[in-house]
Amino acid sequence: MTPTNDVERTGGEPEPLTVGLRVRIGQEEAHYGGRLVDGARILRLFGDLVTEVTIRSDGDEGLLTEYADIRFTAPVHPGDYIEATGRVVRSTKLRRFVELTARKVIAATDEGPSSAAVLPEPVTVCTARATTVVPRKTPTAKGGR
Repeated sequence: MTPTNDVERTGGEPEPLTVGLRVRIGQEEAHYGGRLVDGARILRLFGDLVTEVTIRSDGDEGLLTEYADIRFTAPVHPGDYIEATGRVVRSTKLRRFVELTARKVIAATDEGPSSAAVLPEPVTVCTARATTVVPRKTPTAKGGR
């Protein structure tokens, strides 16, 4: 049997590859008035997820070629904890199409400089789709790179 990076479901269908990460947004990341964090910070998280997708699926970091349908839906502040996930929704020979979501799971509060609260339900702060290109596999000499 050929090894795959997908987990087998009952019924034999491969489960879509999903990756995730959780980060705390640092105080130094406040960028705008009202101590808002810029959306580019979330897009960097998405870029890391897409890179992990191609490493897991293809053994290479690949090249992120496109973001589409980016929607920022809630503010992010220093002290917030963000969980981001990426799920492969389609693959071709050289491309991976990934749906991305970032959710706030812990929010900084105004009760003090280090106060925070676990949210009863995660709050979606951003969604997007991404396309990444992976290098074509080339045959190598036995034992060579």
